[in-house]
Amino acid sequence: MNPVGLFSAFRVQQKRTENAYTCSLVLNDSLPDALPGQFVMAWLPGIDERPFSLSDNDPVRITVADVGSFSHALNQLQPGDYLWLRGPLGRGFISRGRSHLLLGGGYGAAPLSFLAKSLCAQGNQVGVCLGARSRADLLLVEEFSSLGCQVWLATEDGSAGKQGLLTALLPEAQNALKPETVYACGPIGMLTTMAAWARTAGLPAQLSFEGVMRCGVGLCGSCELPETTCQQLGLAPGFLVCHDGPVGEISPNHFS
Repeated sequence: MNPVGLFSAFRVQQKRTENAYTCSLVLNDSLPDALPGQFVMAWLPGIDERPFSLSDNDPVRITVADVGSFSHALNQLQPGDYLWLRGPLGRGFISRGRSHLLLGGGYGAAPLSFLAKSLCAQGNQVGVCLGARSRADLLLVEEFSSLGCQVWLATEDGSAGKQGLLTALLPEAQNALKPETVYACGPIGMLTTMAAWARTAGLPAQLSFEGVMRCGVGLCGSCELPETTCQQLGLAPGFLVCHDGPVGEISPNHFS
């Protein structure tokens, strides 16, 4: 891991369009010891720095939705351009068992692709449920399929897969896969719903949280989860997404 505050320069090797407003930047090198679920602080000199999860590390890939000024600047990068990364940072996913169910809402599919690749390479059975507003908003569906994952889709408008929310996929996925561990990434509302379902199913869950991170190393406190969220999920008070997470492990016995 790089010392705190030290950025390394990476060159954009390939730019992939994932949907109308999301691209993946494939860089020219890997990060030593990076784990699925960890993140990096990406920096463009003179503009800003922001956290991004790793969607792969062989080589480094970050998947960026054009939703703000910094992400827009990243989306303008082309092969040959440079950006600077600090990391890997935070706590990643931990593989438990041999059968795994991955749940991704919207942009939450990105870090799960790195996890799925790692799990499949170890010979595990992997299922993936992806939810989005429409077919146009789904991410990395073909990639999950190409890894050998069993994939279920849900869209709110019914344009792909089952019409409805991600929760509509869970009974079928659980019955088909018999998972030993659940991994989820997405908005906080989705994560609390997934944790409640996992508790009912008697399954341990690992949740990847999103947060407004400024320092990335637990100093500024800007990414602290609300106390009510920590209480509900059985997390320690003052849970910092950048330092204690992004991945938090939820026992079915401690979810309230």
